[in-house]
Amino acid sequence: MSFVDVLREASSRLEKSEIQYMITGSIAASYYGLARATEDLDIVISANPEKLRILMSLFPSNEYYASLQDALEAHRHQSMFNVLDMVRSWKIDLIFQKSTPFHREAFRRRRSATFEGVRTTMISVEDLIISKLEWSQMGESERQAGDAGIVAQKRLHELDRDYVERWVKELGLLAQWDSARKLGGIQ
Repeated sequence: MSFVDVLREASSRLEKSEIQYMITGSIAASYYGLARATEDLDIVISANPEKLRILMSLFPSNEYYASLQDALEAHRHQSMFNVLDMVRSWKIDLIFQKSTPFHREAFRRRRSATFEGVRTTMISVEDLIISKLEWSQMGESERQAGDAGIVAQKRLHELDRDYVERWVKELGLLAQWDSARKLGGIQ
């Protein structure tokens, strides 16, 4: 099963559950031009317990490990939970939207997208870059800053640099942004 099939199934189930969401992580980076091999799908969601119950019921137990208890616990703690595709070895990370000003703004700015023929909702390119800079700052490796720089370089013609630089300054990500720009060949 390719990521396209996983993306199609996850997006369809989220929409049937009427859960607002946005694709982020490696799949979003691929959408914006950075090919990255992965076997997981990162999705930020905004959902209440009733919608989570609907979503969990849409993952058949003979194909997926999807725990309603894990989902409700993640909702209480505003953290994340996983749905595991036991047949095809894919992992779907469902991450509750954080309540910080940046994360609320990023979720508000999500956009409809068609990727590899799948209609879905995607994080904006600017917010993906900022998120990768945050991961880089948390010590997740220089790869995150490099990814941010490559995505910025590939989408430079459409990038709202003022927006990125405003959040970089507010979030204290100047060193990571400088590194990303160097790695992406951006002045």
